[in-house]
Parts: sequence; structure tokens; C-alpha cells
Amino acid sequence: MAKDIVVKTDLKGLTLLRRGKVRDVYEVDGNLLIVASDRMSAFDVVMDDPIPDKGKILTAISIFWFDKLKDVVENHIISVDPDEYPDRCRAFRDQLIGRSMLVKKAQPLAVECIVRGYVSGSGWVEYRKKGTICDIPLPEGLAESAKLPEPIFTPSTKAEIGEHDENISFEKAAEILGKETAEEVRRLSIRIYETGRDFAQEKGIIIADTKFEFGFADGRLILIDEVLTPDSSRFWPMDTYTPGGPQESFDKQFLRDYLNGLDWPKQPPPPRLPREIIDKTRDRYMEALKRLTGHELG
Repeated sequence: MAKDIVVKTDLKGLTLLRRGKVRDVYEVDGNLLIVASDRMSAFDVVMDDPIPDKGKILTAISIFWFDKLKDVVENHIISVDPDEYPDRCRAFRDQLIGRSMLVKKAQPLAVECIVRGYVSGSGWVEYRKKGTICDIPLPEGLAESAKLPEPIFTPSTKAEIGEHDENISFEKAAEILGKETAEEVRRLSIRIYETGRDFAQEKGIIIADTKFEFGFADGRLILIDEVLTPDSSRFWPMDTYTPGGPQESFDKQFLRDYLNGLDWPKQPPPPRLPREIIDKTRDRYMEALKRLTGHELG
């Protein structure tokens, strides 16, 4: 179990730009220092109880994928070694090691880029009502968790903390981003998803859907934030996959399922999490790390 749970960082002398649901972002010499905490969010609400090692697991998985995908899309990473960070970061080395990335500062796009390969979550809810996902017509008779004929790009708006993202059509995304940029992020998102899906399948994991973020740096569109993690994706074990209902998972769906069983309105304040739920959530994230990378935390 983690000895150094990090709920919030306070790196004195560095400029804190924002504190997200999970990550604290600092500005350092014109670049960004992203520090992944152990905070856990569900239904856009940050829980009061952290998940030990979560920030390190997410960082390790993202670093793995950023490296594997570097021939597919440029990303924002400058360094993940605190010894290579600017001198004024050195005092925080123990906090930063394993849970931080020094990255290029990019202008994030105003939409989140979601790719779905299976019918699940809000997509399943919409499909049952309308036979569509984000207004994209789909074949009749698909079961919950069924594989789609091909991956679909279903962008969403970006919500403030405590508010909910809203699914939008590709046409709406094109209005927000411009047609050329929207088409490029759709192309990249599907290609990244397919590359990750095929690799994960070899490791016994189905990536049912996932969320990417892109931004412009030096006039180029690059992949930013995190990539193909249990926070941003649905990971299902292949050996228990059975269409027709919800699936076991290596992601935060386990926590969502627990919260769905409570009389909680999905808005602050969050309920306290039992130790068993905290431990089992951590175990699922750790299993995703081990299966994908072949390694545990150092």
C-alpha cells in the first residue's frame, strides 16, 4: 500500500495554474508541470477519499502509451524525470517522482474527443431510446456492451468541475473547432484508439471507449493530458467479456457501480468510501498497469 498518498500538492515558489479533478498543473519556465494526485472523481464529483497510488499508476500508464503512440501522433511530453526538470523543481523531487510530467504548454481544444468501440455507459442509454449514439445511427438489435461495427467519434463539451460534460454532434464540434481541426482530431482519435485497442487486446484487455484531449503548441496539433488510462477509458477483461449486460472492469466503473447502489444524488458532498471499495478500486487500476506494461510500480 502507498506510503505517500498525495491528495493535493503545494509546490511553493511554483505558479499553480489550476487544480483539476485529479491533476495539479503548475507553470515552470514557460512549460507545464503536471502532477497526478491520488484524488478520485466519479460522476464529475471528487471523492473525499483518495485511492492510494492512483496518481502514479495513471502517470505510468500515460507515459507508456505516449511513448508507444509517438509515431502516430506528437505529444506534449518534455521529460518525466524530475532530475531533468528546472532547478526550482528539485526541492519537490520526492513528491514528483513517478507522478509528474514536464510538458509543453498547449492551447487545449474546447471539446473532448471520445471514441467508442462498444455500446456502454451513456451510449447504451441513448441507443436504447433512439437507436443512436450522439445521433449517429447504429444497427438495430445491439446488446449492452456489444462491439460496434466500427469505432465512432463522439465528442463532448468540457464541463467545469462539478458539472457534467455534454455529448455533441460532430457538426457541433466542427462549429466550435473549425471543420479542418474537427476532421483531423476525429481521424487521429480513431487511429489512436484502434492502435491502443489492438495492443491491449493482446494483453487481455478490451478498451471499450476512451477520451482524448488535444491542443495546439507551436502551431501543431498534439496529444495532451493523459492517454488510454483507467480514468479516461473503459477497460474490460477479455476472459470474462459477455455482451448483454455490464462488464467487469479495470477502471473506475467498479466505483461508479458502488455509488449507483447508494442513495446519493451524484452531487457534492460525496459519500465516504469504505476501505474495501478503496482497496478494490486500487487493485483494478494496478491490474490494468500490470497487464498493459508488464510492470508494477517501482
